[in-house]
Amino acid sequence: MKKQAFNPYLPSWEYIPDGEPYVFGDRVYVYGSHDFFNGYVFCMGDYMGWSAPVSDLGAWRCEGVIFPRNADPVNAQGKMCLYAPDVTQGPDGRYYLYYVYDKVGFVSVAVCDSPAGRYQFLGYVHYQDGTRLGEKPGDEPQFDPGVLTEGDKTYLYTGFCGHGDKSRHGATCTVLGPDMVTIVEAPVYVAPGAMYAAGTGFEGHAFFEASSIRKRNGLYYFVYSSQVMHELCYATASDPWGPFTYGGVIVSNSDIGIDSYKPADMPAAIGGNNHGSIVEINGQWYIFYHRQTNGTWYSRQGCAEPIFFDEQGRIRQVEITSCGLNGGPLRAEGDYPAYLACHLFVQGKPVLYSGDPTMPRITQDGRDDDKIPAHIANIQDGTVIGFKYFDCKNVRRISIETRAYFHGVFQIRTAWDGPVLAEIHAENSNVWERASVDVDFPDGKQALYLTYSGTGSPSLRCVGFEA
Repeated sequence: MKKQAFNPYLPSWEYIPDGEPYVFGDRVYVYGSHDFFNGYVFCMGDYMGWSAPVSDLGAWRCEGVIFPRNADPVNAQGKMCLYAPDVTQGPDGRYYLYYVYDKVGFVSVAVCDSPAGRYQFLGYVHYQDGTRLGEKPGDEPQFDPGVLTEGDKTYLYTGFCGHGDKSRHGATCTVLGPDMVTIVEAPVYVAPGAMYAAGTGFEGHAFFEASSIRKRNGLYYFVYSSQVMHELCYATASDPWGPFTYGGVIVSNSDIGIDSYKPADMPAAIGGNNHGSIVEINGQWYIFYHRQTNGTWYSRQGCAEPIFFDEQGRIRQVEITSCGLNGGPLRAEGDYPAYLACHLFVQGKPVLYSGDPTMPRITQDGRDDDKIPAHIANIQDGTVIGFKYFDCKNVRRISIETRAYFHGVFQIRTAWDGPVLAEIHAENSNVWERASVDVDFPDGKQALYLTYSGTGSPSLRCVGFEA
């Protein structure tokens, strides 16, 4: 690893959720939708391309706009939003982009000779009589396409199942022919929605949205967002059209289900909907997912964590961290931006879903696309800010940079409920000010937690380590 890799893995001013990662050649590409900072709905932007060398997962490169939202004739006026896409390499070697707009129920397709774009509109997924998938009687509206190509067939997975809606049954799989748009096998259901999950093994984790499909060791992994939204689950099958068997949770963007450092039902971060998939990079598998920022559902950022399979191909749930793609803990040297915090909550105020404007949040100054590093704002008495993990060697001093009118202390711990190792005093300033304290910080792989105790509502820009 030439550069350290963080969560989020893209710059803090970029908001690319719904990440679908692929390795093409010697680079990993991530395809996702495009939120705005301070956006008022989901997915307001054009599709942006980002890629990194497989040998340097901290060196992400922006490929620019790979598909403008008004490039499809159905959205020539640009009034609709581009929801989560997916990409596959067709039998002709070209790359095909599948996507759905927010106001229609059919799947569009664009194509390019390069995985990096720019993609050109091709057409709509349709039956052999020309009827678009999603518009034939009996079809369910199309949403969140996920695609996998094998030989001359492309398997298209779609669906959306809101809780309480009996008109939506579950995720479907439709088979396309070599032209990448014509249906050769009609849709079949592969995972049930919440209203039809009883007796299926999917109870409590039924399909909601975010279809994605991968293959490993002859087993097909259907990755999806469940009815509780904050988690990505998986189901497996020996055939791409199923039957799929529920496997478990891969990741929760609130760490619900993780009980190694907290109660399993305690949210360690304020979460929301989730979308992503798994990918193998240099022999290591990862889960890509997203987190909520700015106190809303509409400014989401991509994150990733390494995952591990047992001999039966099962995946155990992984915890959310600050060092996702890094291949290990971050070096406890120098400064780290506060937005790398993977845990952010207020003791005694468990909040699972984003949207409460009074809660601490990761945000930024300026407007969307201003290249200004993010910070944590709205910190209040009892706020816990956690970073995982650091490789600590002879750390003897820790610093913070804060701003705003407040008076209090930031307590330093290695566990959110652990003993206080030291306290950093900080107070009123309308500019970023640095404060530090000597501390006997333990060596080894450690988490860093800061707990605020005091008045006002400070902001935190960075934390620093000194020997």
